[in-house]
Amino acid sequence: MNNKFKADFSLLLVTIAWGASFILTKNVLGELETFNFLAVRFFIAFLLSWILFFKEMIKTDRKTFKNSLVLGLIMFGAFTFQTMGLNFTTASKSAFITGINVVMVPIISSVFLKEKPELKTIIAVIGAFLGLSMLTMDGGITSINIGDIYTFISAILFAMSIIMVGKYTKESKSVPLAVYQFGVVAFFAGLASFFFEDFTISISRSASADIMILVVFCTIGAYVVQSVAQKYTSSTHTALIFTGEPVFAGIFGYILLGEVLGGVKLLGAVVIVLSMLFSEISVGDILNYKKNESRQGS
Repeated sequence: MNNKFKADFSLLLVTIAWGASFILTKNVLGELETFNFLAVRFFIAFLLSWILFFKEMIKTDRKTFKNSLVLGLIMFGAFTFQTMGLNFTTASKSAFITGINVVMVPIISSVFLKEKPELKTIIAVIGAFLGLSMLTMDGGITSINIGDIYTFISAILFAMSIIMVGKYTKESKSVPLAVYQFGVVAFFAGLASFFFEDFTISISRSASADIMILVVFCTIGAYVVQSVAQKYTSSTHTALIFTGEPVFAGIFGYILLGEVLGGVKLLGAVVIVLSMLFSEISVGDILNYKKNESRQGS
């Protein structure tokens, strides 16, 4: 079993975990309010990560801390809108709408970097928005709910996060950069919960278990695995694997919550995934990947 296969398999496990995170979050929101939930989840993630990466955390420079503050604010906004959206829409729809951030990244990058997007990117964006309309407007414009809108805003913020992470990782220490983001989200979520909600940490065992799974597997574990795995596989290959996230979310939503995307909604979900795949597939990269595989095998 070569390193590339191990890396791809590890990233697949991350994708499955992130797919399950929508259902786990949906379950916890039955007991905790939005900011309350985010504060608890990210404070635990920050605390455990700080302990786990203690040696690297104490060496954090001012530039890394400053960049993590910016990224943390974007992450706070992204998770806030996504979590608020899950209060009003299904876990399956939330996952597919969030997944559109994959095709948003090159478009938003082109706006900030003043670069003309590739033709395949434009086609992918058109396809993604066509799929989005089918997923959310199967009953006409009035069938769009506030949860769908919140989730779409979160997708934009997640795309911005990806772009800014790409920029800041070149000038910052990667582990502290990520860990302090958790702390920023926890701080602002706790602040918002204190002023706007009735903050509590008294929840059922099942909700506590869901939060710990989210912390260990979907936050800390996913970050560590992704960081290590991407040393042995291409970013394009990683992105292709990650397009399976909404698919797994849909599967878990059907099995655990009884959510069904029927008719036009299902077709819209398929169109979104195909658009995501189309935006990431590069014939040249695939051919080079296969050549490298054959060379290693010989």
